[in-house]
Formats: sequence, structure tokens, C-alpha cells
Amino acid sequence: MKDFDRTFLCKSINIIAGIDEAGRGPLAGPVVAAAVIFENETIIEGINDSKKLSACKREELFEKIITKSLCYSIGIVDEKQIDEINILNAALKAMKNAADKLTVKPDLILIDGNKPFKSEIPVKTIVKGDAKSFSIAAASILAKVTRDRIMKEASENHPEYLWHKNKGYGTKQHIEAIHIFGYTDFHRVSFLNKILSSN
Repeated sequence: MKDFDRTFLCKSINIIAGIDEAGRGPLAGPVVAAAVIFENETIIEGINDSKKLSACKREELFEKIITKSLCYSIGIVDEKQIDEINILNAALKAMKNAADKLTVKPDLILIDGNKPFKSEIPVKTIVKGDAKSFSIAAASILAKVTRDRIMKEASENHPEYLWHKNKGYGTKQHIEAIHIFGYTDFHRVSFLNKILSSN
């Protein structure tokens, strides 16, 4: 994965940022993006696409990434904005927010997926980038852990939706809870049309 990132290094590109987001699919909560920059020599064993790692392993790597990164940042777009601008635009906005907050300016930004956001810094999209790029995979872990923590905290106020377990995704128990208790301010109303119409 580190070798993949190094293929982009050249005379004009020495500092690479990786960006990924978490939370496109859930029925509740924000979409969270993370951006991270490492020294080109930095290696962290175990870095992989966050979806392939256990929650425990992600938490462990989260701390290592923060400690060993040159800098990192988080961009969050909440459920209200998701309803207003749609999830694709919200995800791109979260990624741009994360990029803009980096304290070190990269020469190139690598992002997971096939849709770039507008940036003065060159942006390269990498399909399945979280399985190819070290920096994107690290960003995916930062984004996922940050979002999971947000959902666990939200679950304390709304335990009936089991967000501490499902993280806002449309599990059977979560959908049943929406039918019984209705939706909250933390839900993405635009994602609930089919569920609410079948109530």
C-alpha cells in the first residue's frame, strides 16, 4: 500500500494527502471524512481498508495514525445538510472540509472513489482506494472511528435505536424502532421515505 502511494512521488509531488469518508449509507447521523498526511518513510503495520478491520483493531490503529502522521483533520457534514444537498454532495463537502483543515499543504490529494471535489490542489480519485493506498486506508480508519464514536454518543440519548451497535445503518431492529418511536433530529429524513410510507 505504501508502494502505491510512492508511485505518485516526483519532482513536483513530495507531500501526499489521503482522504476517505465514512457514513454514506446510514439512516441516521453525519457523514465524516478524514484527511491524513505522513512522512514518505512512515509505515504502520496493519493499515488496511477500515471495513476489513475489527472495531478493536481500528481503535488501536486510530491512535497510531494520529501519533505517526505529519498532520490529520476531520470534516463532518450533519444529517440536516445531507437532507438539503444529498449524500453525494455532502460526502464531497466533508472531504473538502477535511482537506481545507490540513495544517500542512499537500502537493497531491488522493481520494477514495471516482468523484473529485473542487480544489486548488490536484486531486486524484482512486476507485477502491482504501484497499490500494496507505494514506487513503489510514484516512478511512480515522473517518470510521470518528463516526462510530459520534453514533455511540448519540445512542446514549436515543438507546431505543441501538446506534451503539448499528451505527445508524438500516438494520431490522433500527427500522422497527423507527416504526415504533418515529424518527429523531439525528435521522436523515430523505433516507426514510420508503420506511415511513410503509408504516
